[in-house]
Amino acid sequence: MHKPTAVTPGSTAVTPDAPAVIRMPLLTQEWLDLVFIHWAVEPAAVAGLLPRGTVPDTHDGLTFVGLVAFRMHRVGWLGLPGVPYFGSFPETNVRLYSVDAHGRRGVVFRSMDASRLIPVVMGRVGFRLPYLWSRMTVRTVGDTVTYTSSRRWPGPRGAYSRIAVRPGERIHEPTGLEHFLTARWGMHNAFFGGAAYLPNHHPRWPLYRAELTTCDEDLVTSAGLPAPTDAPVSVLYSPGVPVRLGRPARPVPSPPLGP
Repeated sequence: MHKPTAVTPGSTAVTPDAPAVIRMPLLTQEWLDLVFIHWAVEPAAVAGLLPRGTVPDTHDGLTFVGLVAFRMHRVGWLGLPGVPYFGSFPETNVRLYSVDAHGRRGVVFRSMDASRLIPVVMGRVGFRLPYLWSRMTVRTVGDTVTYTSSRRWPGPRGAYSRIAVRPGERIHEPTGLEHFLTARWGMHNAFFGGAAYLPNHHPRWPLYRAELTTCDEDLVTSAGLPAPTDAPVSVLYSPGVPVRLGRPARPVPSPPLGP
C-alpha cells in the first residue's frame, strides 16, 4: 500500500460555485434527472482505493461512498454541438471523495455503468476511466423516478441496481454536507506517475431532498467497496445542469512507496 501524500483533507473550502470558468472546454454535456445516494465510511476503509497523490476528502472526520444515477445528454467535443444518440444515455456511478497536494477536491470513480458501447470504449481507452457497458433505463411515472442497470461487459456480468426516488422539497440553503457531496469541481483519475485532475464547471446545483423508496443493488460491492449496512446519510435529487469539462491538469506527484 502506498503512503498518502502529505495533505490535510478538507484543507480548502468547499465552494457551491465552480472556482474557475472553463472557456475552452474539452467536452460539453448535460447531466439530467440525477439522484445522489451517499453512505458514510471511515477514511481508512477506502484510502487504498484512491489514485497515488490523493487521500480521502472528509467532512466531520468521515468520507463517503456515492451511488449517483442520471441521464447523460448530448455529449459534445471541443465546443461542437452535442451528439443526440451516442452522446445521450443513462449512467450510474459509484464514486469516492478525494483531495490532492494542491488542495484540489474531487471525486474518484470506482465504476461508471453506461448504456452506449461506443462511449464506454472511448472512456476506457481515451481517459482510462472505469466505464462499463450495461442495460439501463431511467423512467418517471407520477412522482417517482426509477433507475435500473444490469451490467453486460466487461464484468462482473450481471452486476445490477434498481433505484427509485420521490423528489420532495426544494433545498434553498444546502447544508455543509450537501455542498460537500455535490459541489465537486473535478475528478482525480489514475495516470502514469500519479493522478490527473480533470476540472468541470456548471451552474449551482438545483437540489431537492428525496425519499428513497427502492435501493436494490450490488454495484457498490462490485466496485470493491464494503456493502452498506446502514441507511444512507443523504438522498438528493436534481433535475440537472449543463456542464463544461476542461483539459486534464498536470498529474499530482506520487508519494514515495511505503511499507
